[in-house]
Amino acid sequence: MKAKLFLVGALLLVGYSSIRAQTVVEIKENQFFINGKPTYEGRYWKGNKIEGLLINSRMVQGIFDDLNSENVGEFAYPDTKKWDAERNNNEFIAAIPLWYEKGMNAFTINMQGGSPYGYGNKKCLNPGFKPDGSLIKPYMNRLDKILKKADELQMVVILGIFYFGQDQNIKDEAGIINATDNLINWLFKKGYKNVIIEIANECDLGKEYDHNIIAPERIVELIDRVKNKKQKGYRYLVSTSFSGKVVPTDAVVKASDFILIHGNGAETTAVIQELIDKTKQLPSFRPMPIVINEDDHFNFDKETNNFVVAIQNYVSWGYFDFRKKGETDFHEGYQSMPVDWGINSERKKGFFKLVNEITGGLKK
Repeated sequence: MKAKLFLVGALLLVGYSSIRAQTVVEIKENQFFINGKPTYEGRYWKGNKIEGLLINSRMVQGIFDDLNSENVGEFAYPDTKKWDAERNNNEFIAAIPLWYEKGMNAFTINMQGGSPYGYGNKKCLNPGFKPDGSLIKPYMNRLDKILKKADELQMVVILGIFYFGQDQNIKDEAGIINATDNLINWLFKKGYKNVIIEIANECDLGKEYDHNIIAPERIVELIDRVKNKKQKGYRYLVSTSFSGKVVPTDAVVKASDFILIHGNGAETTAVIQELIDKTKQLPSFRPMPIVINEDDHFNFDKETNNFVVAIQNYVSWGYFDFRKKGETDFHEGYQSMPVDWGINSERKKGFFKLVNEITGGLKK
């Protein structure tokens, strides 16, 4: 009898684990929905529709670690004089509710992070996967904690798989395919449904990536691979991003569930407007969300800026901030390592003030 009760209890635990997700993201035409309702339901700002958008930030270093033993102290915290991947992860998670309360409903992280210097990887070793594409347990534990907190808050995570300067740590194309499959299978096993997939950050960077399957000419193979993985009628929404000011290829837009473009290099609002216009003119464009999930232009106190122009065009916008050349203040930026994940610099405060104004904030 005790054995039967144990078995029933175990089955209940398994069932609970498989349905624990509280947040389900969907796309209906050009809108994002969370748990059956459009994001920011009914919200308008200065006559612009906000409902259905993802207001996001590039927070790609949430699971970052540097496995290069020669880099000891390279990313040391100013107070402890040493690097700590678990501290970084814990402080990231502690900050998520702060972002949410201001009205941000999504953020981008990446299995292979981003440049810990803002631009350029140097000797950093942040592979995200083993050379054969197998998962690395500490990375997955850190990712699990982030997704769980986002799930609790009904936030969307734009999860990137590959990043240039780190993809070479996966030994071959078979490893790239394995990494993609292993990550998606892990997500299914965990039951998270608040995740949308970015196959690679800026896939069009040519020789910056070591594997041809990540290039625009072939990345559709990976997009389709994710789309073809289904469990109980569910699959993960997927796309890939292109570098600053670059219009995606028609083939990628045709294959994708949503469009990812970047505003880096768009020094004037006219440039970001042109990028949006040209993207919408692609033959494969149809009612689907356009998401800018990386733009390092600010001017949040001005009447117009790239953020505002995106909103005026019903395009989701994402903040990208790092410590600029000459900046030494630990509070600056959300990408340069180590990161202060709070809202403790003038740029961060400016961004979140505008987010709060546009969205009205979010309450759990």
